[in-house]
Amino acid sequence: MTTSPVGQKSASVTAITGARYATGPHTAVRGSLQIFAERLNCLYSEPEVLSALAREINLEGFLLLPGLINSHDHLQYALHPRLGHPPYSNYVEWGDDIHATLPSVISHYKSVPRDVRLLWGGIRNLLCGVTTVCHHDRFWPVLHAEDYPIKVLPNYGWAHSVKLAPDIGQRWAATPDDCSFFVHVGEGTDELARRELVELDTLGMLDAKTVIVHGLAMDEAGAALLQRREASLILCLSSNRFLYESLPDMKDLRTVTNVALGNDSPLTAAGDLLDEVRFAIENAEIPSDKVYQMLTNLPAAILRLANGEGHIRESGCADFIAVRDNGDPPHKRLLTLSWRDVEFVMVAGRVQLASENVWRLLPLTARQGMEPLLVDGYIRWLRAPVRELVQQAEAVLGKGMVRLGDRAIRFVDSVIPVPPSAAYQTSFRVAERP
Repeated sequence: MTTSPVGQKSASVTAITGARYATGPHTAVRGSLQIFAERLNCLYSEPEVLSALAREINLEGFLLLPGLINSHDHLQYALHPRLGHPPYSNYVEWGDDIHATLPSVISHYKSVPRDVRLLWGGIRNLLCGVTTVCHHDRFWPVLHAEDYPIKVLPNYGWAHSVKLAPDIGQRWAATPDDCSFFVHVGEGTDELARRELVELDTLGMLDAKTVIVHGLAMDEAGAALLQRREASLILCLSSNRFLYESLPDMKDLRTVTNVALGNDSPLTAAGDLLDEVRFAIENAEIPSDKVYQMLTNLPAAILRLANGEGHIRESGCADFIAVRDNGDPPHKRLLTLSWRDVEFVMVAGRVQLASENVWRLLPLTARQGMEPLLVDGYIRWLRAPVRELVQQAEAVLGKGMVRLGDRAIRFVDSVIPVPPSAAYQTSFRVAERP
């Protein structure tokens, strides 16, 4: 299974030195990584054995984690605010309500060109350390463009739901057995939501390629059915709380092996994937080591990724993120992480994001093509046409009105470094566009 071709032009050798890297949820070791042609070529415990030709990025004081996998998003809604007047009984009620009461708001945001909205969806994920995302909708060409910020699962089948997809049978039949089929199931608290899983099974569409999203209405018997059919489940917990004032009963779901986490869209979610992580740990009481797996190896299996996603290992894809190392094991570091802590993202061997401090550490060749974005007062250098994307979004939404969830974003004309000895918290000043 392939993903979007981020970084295909990169063929030089890059060495990441000085950091600890995660070997699993509980363990991390200090070492150096050598990356060549989108892949992690070698892992070393001693930096001096690295190729002398390698471009070095010294990340002393950082912890490297596998690039996070977001198992459920609707990328075209990245710029939208939360919409609705909850609580609802099911997703049909929600959809009917917002289209009846908020049509002008929906139309306003949809007036931003679709490709621009989809690119902001990639940036929203990139900012919080997502390197691979599953988009629950049509696979638009821009999502497979070489300059898309992250990797997007390209080979999959999908339907919105049993209720709202009259052609679900054809969509199912058209999905190859070696691909996953995604469908919203059990999204609500009423009888409509409760009967959907059995209805899907009765239609013969519940098996190992089936990935149901939400499963809020699923009880212990439903979980047992899902497990017998070897199907998978994606949880979007903050959306469930917002829309239905309810969460799945995790005790009922304990028998389901294949469970991953998605952050849904800003239409309903609390924030990005790292916000969803904290929500899962604090509100659903999912252990942090389990949540770590729900972002790495479990979604890699559910999405049928075959390039080593979800791990840091030799011959695997070079998808990493870096956060400040406080000495905790990787799964415990998740407890306090937010997008502000993500200071470095590499996707397919190419640096796609850097904080202001890390940007100074990059070789000049790695900086080329990166533009600064001001997010709630923090600078992030992104490999994306930031100026153009802000301008196109502002042309519709208004100057200063572009947001990713609750985060204000702006393009900045210049970033003025301060001396390296200055405190980390005040490591940059910004000259904003007039």
